[in-house]
Amino acid sequence: MNKFVTDISVAPTWLWIAFTLGIIVLLLIDLSLFGRGNHKVKTKTALIESGIWVAVSLGFTAWFTVVFGTELGLEFLTGYLLEKSLSVDNLFVILLIFSSFKIPDAYQHRVLFYGVLGAIILRAIFILLGAHLLNSFHWVLYIFGLILVITAIKFLRESDEKIDAKEHWSIRVLKRILPTTDKTSGSHFFIKENGIRKATPLFLALVVIEVTDLIFAVDSIPAVFAVTQDAFVAFASNILAVLGLRALYFVLADWVTTLRYLKPGLAAILGFIGIKMLLVDFIKIPSWISLLVIFAILTTAGLSSWYAARIETKQKKKADPYT
Repeated sequence: MNKFVTDISVAPTWLWIAFTLGIIVLLLIDLSLFGRGNHKVKTKTALIESGIWVAVSLGFTAWFTVVFGTELGLEFLTGYLLEKSLSVDNLFVILLIFSSFKIPDAYQHRVLFYGVLGAIILRAIFILLGAHLLNSFHWVLYIFGLILVITAIKFLRESDEKIDAKEHWSIRVLKRILPTTDKTSGSHFFIKENGIRKATPLFLALVVIEVTDLIFAVDSIPAVFAVTQDAFVAFASNILAVLGLRALYFVLADWVTTLRYLKPGLAAILGFIGIKMLLVDFIKIPSWISLLVIFAILTTAGLSSWYAARIETKQKKKADPYT
């Protein structure tokens, strides 16, 4: 175990164990403080929770930088920012999934909690596997880079509005295995109807969220390995970004659809990172430049979306001042 850890990361075994245990404790605290009862999560509560997750992430990044050096610290921060930005696009998909299955606001936080838990486990497996592959076969970098460039092109061509979660292939497969119902019974994932145990829309939504995150991981895991080849940096920055996903959803759910330039921005980021990975043996781009490029693209996409929405609102008021 020690040899495997030292081969893929500078972080000692005790840090992997301590970080994993810390995440479990934080998840339990999060569930006990913010996940009690069946009620709609208020924006103020979500803002507080999201702020706590960001503070924890930045605090850990600062500690990691002091202990392991500025270069790895910059890689950690860049990886965190990258995964956080990709998770915002994931939020839009989750919004469509909840809308498709008509999941009441009061029960969405329960689905998201288990969705985040599943995402953490899946990403941990993928990151450890990816780190092992990169350590054993250098040419895997080129495959990862190609995946990112293809994904960037796909981001520019596709639209999330086409998604119909009820027709997702995972649901069609699941319905062949499990009896399902269109009825929602509180926060239950399963209920009994006529003596038959059936999966509720909450469970179906959870399945689609997990499968969707699995697909997102195919893009995000190669992306983080373009930023760093240290497995712990990739693992910890990714997990910390995912941890705040549930709180971030309730902060952004009402206006995430107005981020019209998010997808082009993410396409630009993935394209940059993919090219960086493809040229890694010819041109070495420092971590601080990658951080600045990602930050600049996200800022431009965010401000452009805000400005476009503002202009659109003014035009609507001008056309109909009584609305």
